[in-house]
Amino acid sequence: MANVESMIVEEKTQVKQIDREKTCPLLLRVFCSTGRHHSVSEYMFGNVPTNELQIYTWQDATLHELTSLVRDVNPDTRKKGTYFDFAVVYPNYRNNHFQMREIGVTCTGQKGIDDNKTLAQAKFSIGDFLDISITPPNRLPPPARRQRPY
Repeated sequence: MANVESMIVEEKTQVKQIDREKTCPLLLRVFCSTGRHHSVSEYMFGNVPTNELQIYTWQDATLHELTSLVRDVNPDTRKKGTYFDFAVVYPNYRNNHFQMREIGVTCTGQKGIDDNKTLAQAKFSIGDFLDISITPPNRLPPPARRQRPY
């Protein structure tokens, strides 16, 4: 019987430090929904979902930081155990429609592996939208997803 070896390689992406005093922030258009993500069709033909939250931030903003900003304006999301499932909605110019890519999950009151993930690490581009599915603590959390390389 041959020896079988396994090696797990964790790829760390270098986060470029941004001087927030000297760098102009970007406008992040965020759309929150309870219990599910918006349908990609809601972003078609120049339309967007109606519940827009506009945040001025930088590419080095973490998902934890964005969670805190959403909690500041939405008191219902402050309860411990509330899950925030983040997805980027971006245009696919080849077939002229939008696509959604999940980028991470945070939870109020708990540390998670995606807390320190930045918009830049999630390959967010200026002009993309951020769609957040918010799951209250009295409901089942989002299903566990496989980790995807970013």
